[in-house]
Amino acid sequence: MNNASSALKVAAGIFLTIALITIVVILFISAQEATKTAQNNFADIQTELSQTSFTVYDGTTISGSQVTNALRKFKGKDQFGIYIKTGKNAAGQWYGYPLNVTTESSAYGEVVAPEGATLGTVENTLNERKSEYVNPSGRFKATVVKDSSNVVRGLLFTQS
Repeated sequence: MNNASSALKVAAGIFLTIALITIVVILFISAQEATKTAQNNFADIQTELSQTSFTVYDGTTISGSQVTNALRKFKGKDQFGIYIKTGKNAAGQWYGYPLNVTTESSAYGEVVAPEGATLGTVENTLNERKSEYVNPSGRFKATVVKDSSNVVRGLLFTQS
């Protein structure tokens, strides 16, 4: 009788151990799925937040002082270009990385320097004697340039 009782206790212990391991594995798998979902949601939120700094420039009209502020803010951004076209400089000037922007749509831009592109300096936008001068009270139409992956690659400012 003692052996049968011991055998039942050992069997019950093994059964409970297997049940406990199964429950832990099921919880681990469901937690892993929840973690993957949370990581994907976090990545989406992070992308949205990184793009929000450009929404103020998406198809809006802004002042020249806002243009120069944007130039200072984004001038060191990697793989990013800013184009400013003023009444004084009808050809326009690139700052940062020049973009190849298609003429039919400014929606997509490649970070590849167009032939003969020269880069302007931020200080010249503040000097009235230079053709790059940006009038702080001037009005500019702002356009956001994205690449085919929907990543913001630049800003276009055209004085109106």
